[in-house]
Amino acid sequence: MHSEFVLRAIEEKDLAGLKALALSIKDGMTSLPPEESALEDRINHSLRSFDYRIKSAGADHYLFVLESAPNAEVVGTAGIIARVGGFDPFYTYELKKERLVHPPLGIDKQMDVLHLKLDHKGPSELCSLSLRPEYRRAGLGQLLSLSRFLFIASFPQRFDERVIAELRGFTNNAGLSPFWEAVGRHFFNQTFAAADFLSGIGQKDFIRDLMPKYPIYVAMLPPEAQAVIGKVHTDAAPALKILLAQGFKQSDEVDIFDAGPLVTANRSEIRTIKNARFGNVTEIRSIDNADAHIVAHVSLNFRACLGSVKELGEDSVAISPETARQLKVQIGDQLIYVPLRSK
Repeated sequence: MHSEFVLRAIEEKDLAGLKALALSIKDGMTSLPPEESALEDRINHSLRSFDYRIKSAGADHYLFVLESAPNAEVVGTAGIIARVGGFDPFYTYELKKERLVHPPLGIDKQMDVLHLKLDHKGPSELCSLSLRPEYRRAGLGQLLSLSRFLFIASFPQRFDERVIAELRGFTNNAGLSPFWEAVGRHFFNQTFAAADFLSGIGQKDFIRDLMPKYPIYVAMLPPEAQAVIGKVHTDAAPALKILLAQGFKQSDEVDIFDAGPLVTANRSEIRTIKNARFGNVTEIRSIDNADAHIVAHVSLNFRACLGSVKELGEDSVAISPETARQLKVQIGDQLIYVPLRSK
């Protein structure tokens, strides 16, 4: 197990590490733009979101970092938006079937059509998942991704019953999005990266003003654009695999810029949330031959790590001194945990 890594809520001191991580992401990430003032806003928004007075899903944006304990280096991020829409509109393309019938010519066919969709009070969204390539080891990607579900399970009132994730769409070897080149570029007159950056920092008025309002018949797009609708970026494929294993399903919605897939699940049906158990720490001692778990402190000072948990009885657990140190917990604190590889 990688006991030297801990996931925790982001802090002000993490700005430099967060910027370095954002700059390292190939083709960029909408929810993590590599611009210092935008990242400062992300951090401050997250700090406000952890306020103990929040009791329902709103515009809160929780951002976590994966820290390498030996040098306190930020090596990954993961985020949750409590509810998309509202003051920050959420746009997607919804793929629908349209039936075209003309009996005299014996024509009866279905066409795929993209409809612009705007959500003002949407579900919770998983976002900002990134792990530096040199740290993509067994277990760390799961720690980064699945710890978010332990946070949601710890504070369900802060989130919607429906949870989505919008994954980065396909780009070619030149870094171009075939879908953007076929659709968006004609209306926005700028590069995919520039439009994605503006959207990422919350400047979405240009989408409202410029995005085509009429449905787009997929058959009228170039073949290379048709082929990438709902296709995930190579770097996002592991994240998609994890989410599908958690019970997420691919929806009929895609990103408006790169046509990346949007996956969805009911919160109560997500595998980690269903399998998670709560327990109070009653012993801190060496634990032998215990299975690896993702274990977290049930607290708004949320911390999670890979560790060993031994169940002692109803709502009672023992953990190792190393796990206690990483989570900053003591006897009497409440934990939430799930096996790293659920059977």
